[in-house]
Amino acid sequence: MSYENSIAFLGPAGTYCNEAALRFAARLGIDDPDLVECASFDEVFDCVDDGTVRFGVVGKENSLEGPVTATLDNFAFRTDSVILAEEVIDVRHCLAMHPEAARSDIRRIASHPQGIAQCRRFLAEHFKGVSTLSVASTAESARMAAGDPATAGICNPLAARLHGARVVAESIQDNPENQTAFALVGRLVDAELLRGSRYKTSLALFLRADKPGALQMILSEFAYAGINLTMLQSRPTKKQLGEYMFFIELDGSMHDIDVQTALDCLRLKLREVKVLGSYPVE
Repeated sequence: MSYENSIAFLGPAGTYCNEAALRFAARLGIDDPDLVECASFDEVFDCVDDGTVRFGVVGKENSLEGPVTATLDNFAFRTDSVILAEEVIDVRHCLAMHPEAARSDIRRIASHPQGIAQCRRFLAEHFKGVSTLSVASTAESARMAAGDPATAGICNPLAARLHGARVVAESIQDNPENQTAFALVGRLVDAELLRGSRYKTSLALFLRADKPGALQMILSEFAYAGINLTMLQSRPTKKQLGEYMFFIELDGSMHDIDVQTALDCLRLKLREVKVLGSYPVE
């Protein structure tokens, strides 16, 4: 394996995270990436932190489910990796079957629980009374469908192609606006490896003490600087009940004067301002 071209992602092959990894590889100019499958986002971060791989890809936020808490907690408490870039993937589920199966052969529909939940209307209309089976990933459901004529899978077209299943229906998700933002993570030395015309900055903010008006104080610094916030999420500090920290995502680069000013003011008032990345988005 070539360290320079290595990218860890949440497996198995054919997940939306796999699709995001391929897109990041193209943006990095890597024609033949060495992709490393991981069992969890924790493992992806571990592979980057211990030097097993140069890059990792993790889920950042879903338009329906919100921020990915496992990713937020890693950034806040476990890793020194930073976000190098963002890629937004349209979640386009398809129905995959065994290459020789007919719809009348189907006795069960397998997918990740979110995949099943996001296709309820399609299933009610076309497979009423057919049981559903929850599996670890949408990619796993494609593998099952390819090997069992009685099982159909809800997955993405990439998974169906990789595992040899046949796509019989496309874009079967209930909400056509379903999207997931993925982050390319790596070491700080690669922070400016990718450039763009539009930037986001992600922060983890830790209070000195929990007191009335703390959140208002934080928000006012960005308001005074005219900075648009695109995400605000509170998370437990994992130290004691009722103690929280905040994740914030904003439009702009940490090198912008207005962003620098807001961060400098916050550093005087907060226990810690951790920059998780300042990165180009497409």
